[in-house]
Amino acid sequence: MSQSNRLAAGGLIDRASSIGFTFDGRRYAGHPGDTLASALLANGVKLVGRSFKYHRPRGVLTAGSEEPNALVELRSGARREPNAKATVAELYDGLEATSQNRWPSLAFDLMAVNQLASPVFVAGFYYKTFMWPAKFWEKLYEPMIRRAAGLGRLSGEADPDSYEKITAHCDVLVIGSGPAGLAAALAAGRSGARVILAEEDFALGGRLNSDRRLIGDKTSAAWAAEAVAELESLPEVTVLRRTPVVGVYDDGVYAALERVSDHMREPGAHQPRQRLWRIVAKRSVLAAGALERPIPFGGNDTPGVMLASAVRTYLNRFGVAPGKRAVVYANNDDAAATIADLAAAGCEVVAVVDARGDAPALHAAARAARASLVFGGAIARAYGGRSLKGCEIVDGRGGGFKVACDLIAVSGGWNPSIQLTTHLSARPVWDDRLAAFLPGARPVGMEVAGAAEGAYGLGDALAAGFRAGAAAAEACGFAAGAVDVPATDQEPGDTHGRGPWRSPVKRGKAFVDFQNDVTVSDVELAAREGFKSVEHLKRYTTLGMATDQGRTSNVLGLALMAEITGRSIPETGITAARAPFTPVAIGALAGAHRHKEFRPTRLPPSHFWAEEQGAVFTETGQWMRAAYFPRPGEKDWFESAVREVTTVRTAVGVYDASTLGKIDIQGADAGVFLDRVYVNAFSSLAVGKARYGLMLREDGVAMDDGTTTRLGETHYYMTTTTANAGGVMRHLELCKQWLWPELDVHFSSVTDQWAQYAIAGPRSREVVAALVDEGFDVSNEALPYMGARELTVCGGVKARLFRLSFSGELAYELAVPARYGDAMIRAIIKAGEPFGICPYGAEALAIMRIEKGHAAGPELNGNTTAADLGMGKMLSKKKDFIGRTMSGREAFLDPERPSLVGFRPVDRSARLRSGAHFVPRGETPSAANDQGYMTSTAYSPSNGHWIGLGFLARGPERMGEIVRAYDPVRGGDVEVEVVSPVFVDPEGARLRG
Repeated sequence: MSQSNRLAAGGLIDRASSIGFTFDGRRYAGHPGDTLASALLANGVKLVGRSFKYHRPRGVLTAGSEEPNALVELRSGARREPNAKATVAELYDGLEATSQNRWPSLAFDLMAVNQLASPVFVAGFYYKTFMWPAKFWEKLYEPMIRRAAGLGRLSGEADPDSYEKITAHCDVLVIGSGPAGLAAALAAGRSGARVILAEEDFALGGRLNSDRRLIGDKTSAAWAAEAVAELESLPEVTVLRRTPVVGVYDDGVYAALERVSDHMREPGAHQPRQRLWRIVAKRSVLAAGALERPIPFGGNDTPGVMLASAVRTYLNRFGVAPGKRAVVYANNDDAAATIADLAAAGCEVVAVVDARGDAPALHAAARAARASLVFGGAIARAYGGRSLKGCEIVDGRGGGFKVACDLIAVSGGWNPSIQLTTHLSARPVWDDRLAAFLPGARPVGMEVAGAAEGAYGLGDALAAGFRAGAAAAEACGFAAGAVDVPATDQEPGDTHGRGPWRSPVKRGKAFVDFQNDVTVSDVELAAREGFKSVEHLKRYTTLGMATDQGRTSNVLGLALMAEITGRSIPETGITAARAPFTPVAIGALAGAHRHKEFRPTRLPPSHFWAEEQGAVFTETGQWMRAAYFPRPGEKDWFESAVREVTTVRTAVGVYDASTLGKIDIQGADAGVFLDRVYVNAFSSLAVGKARYGLMLREDGVAMDDGTTTRLGETHYYMTTTTANAGGVMRHLELCKQWLWPELDVHFSSVTDQWAQYAIAGPRSREVVAALVDEGFDVSNEALPYMGARELTVCGGVKARLFRLSFSGELAYELAVPARYGDAMIRAIIKAGEPFGICPYGAEALAIMRIEKGHAAGPELNGNTTAADLGMGKMLSKKKDFIGRTMSGREAFLDPERPSLVGFRPVDRSARLRSGAHFVPRGETPSAANDQGYMTSTAYSPSNGHWIGLGFLARGPERMGEIVRAYDPVRGGDVEVEVVSPVFVDPEGARLRG
């Protein structure tokens, strides 16, 4: 609790308040403004984790989201979160943290025995070790690997927290709040543009908070605080803390993850844990800064070895001394600031090792700190086990000596954070002067500023940020005006890090990828074994495949491969960076779509009216549909459904068909597009006419059916089945965007925009005539079967009337805007009362569609073709369409293939059941004698007995034959007659009347 390594003064923490936390069950104290990493270092805790493969002791390496070592489990119970980076975990009172990937304890990990087998556990050992004997794979190797895989543990309990999604539009999105980011946001915000500033840290300012620099007459941290205060005062500027931008997508769309409550013990009331932002920006400025590289040397993973810039962050932002006796090892002048800051904090700098020759900046800093200076030297190895005890230094002449130390600050140069520029497949460009990759082609509308563009100097970063922000605002139509870039103190010299990529002295394991235990020797082995491509190197060694995505290791690894193979770095190449930039919880991707909200219940427009009528509901996909409308004296659903069917067949009924998928399709090439997605032609369809259509998948199997109406020369209205509405919409989008992007066609799902009611039965025309406004003729001559027209109803309400029938009776479908849906069903019932109208539900609809032989979900089951459904003649021979070629496969044309037919029991009192299999009479029920199966059954009031639809081998040829409908699961064995699938009005006279 003493915080022995906390400096007496300084930092941005709140020293007036102390907060408690635990690590591995032991209590410690920190301050508001700390991260878990800074608080642990303040308390003298160096050992925080174990590496994945060798279980080597690991400490804090960095101070940001690039951290590969300090991964811990946060919280307990259902909120336990594995693989959290201690360097970005904001400290709060009561925080529980536990080390992971160790047993039985962090200090004494029995799995560290893996280090003894390190000659075996080299690059590619998985591929070499588990090849023989083959039978061991399933019983031994795979279970063993699965048990060893992973680092942290999931809770195994349901996540108690909620997550949200939000969409925001802005003129300028600024990514990062370092000097360039703040400058860009100020320039754009002052112009009046709508600005969103997204920063992954909880404190804005970036390196301005970590370095002791001057901007004008203010410290860099004070200037950052003033800039943030001004931004928060601007009405059109939104500042998002704890919100990394994690992905870049087409058309100016960016994904960002806001950690709303991760810095609390639990979210507040009605508050989400995290919020996923979809930001649509006209312009963006990437000011993500740069990340420091390590220099591999023996034992460079020992706790106490840190990046030099991270050391400055802990000293200046958190008021923590990561060590008392330090060695600085660098190949660039930026490390001079680390030397000076260590000395200013009272830390002893015992040695400065410059991997280059004579460098004045480091020479002056070492002299000021009274440190020994080694030119052209290297650290041969560090030693100490669970904490650093010292290191061995080799000078430029080959002489060596040891020094005692508890901190090594390493600086191997900088990698600009350009990952977001590559998410749309752009490739970065190598810059020899900076010894770094810079952005190549950028996403449309994106500017890159500051260290992310290679402008490492503070003054250069500020100037670049102001320019980029002003240019972005002006591109959006705002006048940015001139900006006076504030002066800064003297810039460091050579910060490029062009010196050696590794220590030239090989003593012990030198790590490149810390988390996955990839060493320099692993890269050398990959080169020897032919895995010289960076893509092969990555997969063979697992370099860059850890939770940090190779932020500190990728460039270093490929530079070593280039050095080993004698190629240049551009010739060697770089692996692609993909979204997300930082880890995103699956809960955040799902948002509110979990539990019942995973598929939210949708209510058709007549739902509340149906409740008033006492309807019994059933879930159909996402929809809550009325199954039947019971009346007094009816003892079950069967009696209600039979009554409803009889009423429709003899008088008139109304059904809410709003749940059908509805897609509005427009464009000069709309007809051509429909010709390609349907098996039959639609470009020849007359305006004011509807046509039944069938879609196939690419493999020739039926996907969906429905009607499409031509409302205008370039305007079509498609209906789909309820269950496949979303799938059809995705299919159309795929066809438009990938198959035929040249077509002028656009579509929108309008399922929720229209309430649509089926009015069916011999008296339906009279009901419709009572609803439409004067002047609209709905006679058979004016509106024949499969006709459609736009009109008004009930005194001026715009509507669409379709002459369609799913029941087999004279029928219409009347569509009005959804806001009129409840009023429309009430008006229909009132208009139909003189004609004996009744509402009918999904049960009655199913009976009538089976009576009429219409295929539905049980028949469109993903295994049937157009020919199976009896629709083979619909397949056009005059045009191409999706699935045409594959529908002609030999297996699909086999005459023995089951086809759709109808069935009725020989004993008319017998009941039929879906799922029964057809077996010839006199044959033993077996797979060999199986000739098909029953898909749909119903009691038919029109026929007075049970009927069924199903698929039977050579079905159309076998009309009148008797087969067995065998159902061993439910003990059924019924003889049925093969008949036409149309049981009611096979001539179609009723629906055309």
